[in-house]
Amino acid sequence: MADPTLPTVIERLRQAINRGDTDAFLAFFPEDGVVEDWGRRFSGHAAIRGWSDKELIGAKGTLTITKVLFASTQKVEVVADWKSSFFSGRATSPSRSRARRCGRCGFRRARAT
Repeated sequence: MADPTLPTVIERLRQAINRGDTDAFLAFFPEDGVVEDWGRRFSGHAAIRGWSDKELIGAKGTLTITKVLFASTQKVEVVADWKSSFFSGRATSPSRSRARRCGRCGFRRARAT
């Protein structure tokens, strides 16, 4: 059986992060979107931007998806490498249309654009 294909929306999210485009990244979230990262919760665009400015895009982060383990319209699970000035490492992580997760980071109420 062939490996699942990375959904276009997840690829666009990865591209926005890797090119350092905070506005494009935030466009994946409604105004009341939530990021959960290692037990911390960031609600709304201002809080998500503050988190991203320090730990994601502002940390010059690069997300490399090395393998798609599972993909459906509701859930995507990948193996990915993350490198930044804040944290670097590998994660196997599920991603859902309403709750995209990267390792221990969850994007809740994110929208597929």
